[in-house]
Amino acid sequence: MSQYNDNNYYGGAAGGGYMTTGSPYGSTAGSPGGFARKSETAHSLRPMTVYQLLQASQAHTDADWILDDQEIGQVTVVAYIASVQAQATNSQYMLDDGSGQIEARHWTDSSMEDESEKNGIVEGAYVRVLGSLKTFGNKKYINTNLIRRIDSPSEIYFHLLEVMYVTMVWERGPPSKPRQEVTPRQNGAGPSTAYSAQPTVTSSDRYSHLPNLHRSIIAFIQAQPSSAEGVHVSAIARTVGGDAVAVSNALDNLTDDGVVYTTGDESHFALC
Repeated sequence: MSQYNDNNYYGGAAGGGYMTTGSPYGSTAGSPGGFARKSETAHSLRPMTVYQLLQASQAHTDADWILDDQEIGQVTVVAYIASVQAQATNSQYMLDDGSGQIEARHWTDSSMEDESEKNGIVEGAYVRVLGSLKTFGNKKYINTNLIRRIDSPSEIYFHLLEVMYVTMVWERGPPSKPRQEVTPRQNGAGPSTAYSAQPTVTSSDRYSHLPNLHRSIIAFIQAQPSSAEGVHVSAIARTVGGDAVAVSNALDNLTDDGVVYTTGDESHFALC
């Protein structure tokens, strides 16, 4: 489904949507994931259910629409057409997605033939609607700039999953990044090598009873690609830092305890 890639609400990850401008996530502080500046969010496309649209509110008639303390810009909804009312300048569609009903108004050029029926935009059809939330006479509706028929049930399910994902991201922030990538110590950094950076050491592993230096050594060796040669002591010392004598003593202790062993020579170590 390549047509759904690069939605602004995903921070560049593959997901639903139709706009390809920069992500509203970034370095902006003040919210769980460092969310977008107001102008970026206002021009983003958010997948929503009818129920969410009906729950949105605005402080006054000219204010932005807000849902769960987040500004709503452009929206997309997937629903079936419960009824159609065609007029000279616009067509009004009553949309129902199972969570509620809302009217969508699609304006047409009176000088051009309305081809909605030719495109399958008829009562009982499932459609995807893009537009903005408006109100008239205290009644909300979607001012539609695009409406198209849906023939694949997969798109309906995809939209529901997309709505859930985006809602959770707004509530809890973007998914956390993997823990294993950290910057090595800078004070002993040398030229780049084939060895990986030292991973974050946690206290939840089976080596949690060992001193921090011992655990750092184990974690670094674990992070390296499997090799019969093992890991050179200089790479271990350079990454974990600390006194060379302390690192040597720690390796001796780990060897005596049967945690690591020397491979081809006394300078390369591997986990038992």
